[in-house]
Amino acid sequence: MNKIVIALDGPAGSGKTTIAKALSKKLNIMYLNTGALYRALAYKCIKNGLDATSTEVAEQIAKNTDLKVEYKDGLQHVFVDGEDVTDKLSSDEVSIASSQISVHKEIRHKMVELQRHIADKQSIIVDGRDIGSVVLPKADFKFYLDADVGVRAERRYKELVSKGSGISFEEVLKDMKERDHRDMTRDVSPLKKCADAIVIDCTNLGIDEVIEKFMEYIGRR
Repeated sequence: MNKIVIALDGPAGSGKTTIAKALSKKLNIMYLNTGALYRALAYKCIKNGLDATSTEVAEQIAKNTDLKVEYKDGLQHVFVDGEDVTDKLSSDEVSIASSQISVHKEIRHKMVELQRHIADKQSIIVDGRDIGSVVLPKADFKFYLDADVGVRAERRYKELVSKGSGISFEEVLKDMKERDHRDMTRDVSPLKKCADAIVIDCTNLGIDEVIEKFMEYIGRR
């Protein structure tokens, strides 16, 4: 198989990670979860008691953080200043801080450089908010995975509850709507559908059905 680069964008809770992992396995290519990179920096802020909304903090984090990605047995591991933080990035607190720190241009510039460097080396599927529009505008395939905000919030709520969270569905829905607004209205690299992206709405689709739709397009190459 020739080198292939797939960009997958979409709002929070649309299922990007689940679908990207499945496609990575099906196509036997690497998967880069860019959200984990932002969450890693958010985790550093929380760990050190720093304000993720502060521009000054963002500048220092971008300048002084050693952020690396390594693959072990095909799985992505994220390192912050030498520490493997992969298993510390799934909390709601980290998710919210990630959305806050990701609006800063210094952070996004750092991420774009790192993500392009990784994608340049191999066949890969990369998911995020600005992959097709900014990070990999020349990707072989650009997809935008969408779903109704209520459905996305329900998925996130079930995920958090399964991990022992006592958060309510109403809180998750409120956070989801606020995150959508931040992602779509930020000045730098906002979430948007590229004009040449293939849009797939998974509101009423199961995982297998979504993967089948992706493969219909990829298989035409």
